[in-house]
Amino acid sequence: MPEARVESTRALRIEAVPGFDREVDVIVVGHGGAGASAAIEAARAGADTLVIERMTRGGGTTALSTGVVYFGGGTRVQKACGFDDPVDEMIKAVRVAAGAHADEAKVRRFCGESVEHFDWICDLGVEFKDSYVAEKTTHPLDDNCLFYSGNELAYPFADAAAPSPRGHKPAHPGEAGGFLMEPFLKSTETAGARVLTDCRAERLIQHEDGRVVGLVARRNDERLHLKARRGVILCAGGFVENETMLRQHAPHLLQCNYKCSTPGDDGLGIRIGAGAGGNPVNMHEGLVLNAYYPPASNLKGILVDRNGQRFINEDAYIGRTSDAIITRADGRAWLVVDDECYGRSQGFHKLAAVEESIEGLERALGLPEGRLVATVASYNTHAARGEDPTFHKAPEHLKPLSSPPFAALDCCTSNSFYGVLTLGGLATDAESRVLTSEQQPIVGLYAAGRNAAGLCLEGRTYASGLSIGDATFFGRVAGRNAAALAPWK
Repeated sequence: MPEARVESTRALRIEAVPGFDREVDVIVVGHGGAGASAAIEAARAGADTLVIERMTRGGGTTALSTGVVYFGGGTRVQKACGFDDPVDEMIKAVRVAAGAHADEAKVRRFCGESVEHFDWICDLGVEFKDSYVAEKTTHPLDDNCLFYSGNELAYPFADAAAPSPRGHKPAHPGEAGGFLMEPFLKSTETAGARVLTDCRAERLIQHEDGRVVGLVARRNDERLHLKARRGVILCAGGFVENETMLRQHAPHLLQCNYKCSTPGDDGLGIRIGAGAGGNPVNMHEGLVLNAYYPPASNLKGILVDRNGQRFINEDAYIGRTSDAIITRADGRAWLVVDDECYGRSQGFHKLAAVEESIEGLERALGLPEGRLVATVASYNTHAARGEDPTFHKAPEHLKPLSSPPFAALDCCTSNSFYGVLTLGGLATDAESRVLTSEQQPIVGLYAAGRNAAGLCLEGRTYASGLSIGDATFFGRVAGRNAAALAPWK
């Protein structure tokens, strides 16, 4: 993964600390999915644990999400719904979903311990129904659970591993992130961790030997010097709210118009981690989301660019198709459908044009003469045979576009809804330890969630649920390891 120069907040040397206002074993920065998981495990391991949360209440971006978590390897729900999901097949799938620079140790650990992680979250009080949704969707809109949440059934991913549904949505209708987080927040308390809200981390405190031994925080007008005898865990979110960092590292994400974030996703955790020697990597990567399905019938349409040509198989996960719209179509694309397959999209796309013929649609969109007509004719010929030799869309999503009127859903970045989050962060290992540019762990410093360049490194290969799955799983790893670290005197 490429390294990145990040304007950091340099750590304070221990000799410059006037005195500690509070002393604990483990400090967790941020109380979202990653931070809560870290705090629960650290406290359950017997560590005196303090969570500092800059907002009035915890939850983070996890609480604003769909709540989908990526589990596999044979969870209770998978088995109840009749799916066999060998761990080796999950490893193959997650390896591809994580991207070209996937960390093999992280992938294997995440997959090998996935069933245990599912059971752990259930034990917190999160409910998952033993139910399966077969229709292609971004997430079940009711309280059902299991679905194909990524590219498992789409080309070329279906060739890499035996497909199995691994998206698990909690038993709550609509968006379930808040429902998911409530047991995490409650369990932080019951585990014995203390939470200090309205408290913002400013910089880490570091011994001359490089060990992180605490942090400086501000609460209201009071500056606090907090000692961490064992470790500090950074779980403060990504940097999508920081326009300066976006312009520097991922300017293509600026064209997206909806940030999947809270105001706390300003890159602070990444910056203070870099200030202690942590290595920010993968900072150019993000996940973009433009949902032209459900309904699944829209997948029978074709995405075309401003030249009237296809550029992706439309049945891929929206992270992949949305990335393709930005990178292959320069942000200008339309979903062409006919009367038989059209449905109002989840993203409420505007109709750019409705015409009685493909020729008329071509003219209405201002596309080069004859290009869309040729594209649709070629597509229809092959679709009638159940084939898509160009982009290999699955046969169940193929049909000739031949039932007028014809319409174009506006999928341009300028005219439709594009959600976005960042995927870059501090380099970590499979033990959630923050690494230097020389791949050496910084003693006493851990990171999880979007503060880390975690499990999934590319939005174009992403599967829904990997962010929460990664954050909560490696947050737990960080909590256990920080609690077990020999204390600094």
